[in-house]
Amino acid sequence: MKDLSSTKSLIQQFYPFAKERFGFKKPVRLFLKKDKCNAGDPVGKTAHYDPTNMTITIYVTGRHPKDILRSFSHELVHHKQNCCGGFDDVSPGDMGEGYAQTNEHLRKLEEEAYLEGNMCVRDFTDNNGYQEE
Repeated sequence: MKDLSSTKSLIQQFYPFAKERFGFKKPVRLFLKKDKCNAGDPVGKTAHYDPTNMTITIYVTGRHPKDILRSFSHELVHHKQNCCGGFDDVSPGDMGEGYAQTNEHLRKLEEEAYLEGNMCVRDFTDNNGYQEE
């Protein structure tokens, strides 16, 4: 993906929709990361949320804009969870490799993020939240 302008525009249109849907008040910082090595890995990283700094990093190289939007939405659910105290009893060490298989609380947060995040994107696109420019 050479030009991220259409993806950034999509994200800018989506963010207010998702913010209202998820009901969080605190802002989140977003970083779009280009990484050819990660893009070449069939099971590479797609995105992550840092609850301490309230930041989202999305890996964008070689990805479809709607897929990027799904990752953004998923991570916004984690931001909502963080704003509601869902990460209060979680230490950074709890979120290492395989955490979703070994930590019941974090697994439930992941399940919620997959469901709510994907459905938010579906509703945004199906209900004309998205307006082509």
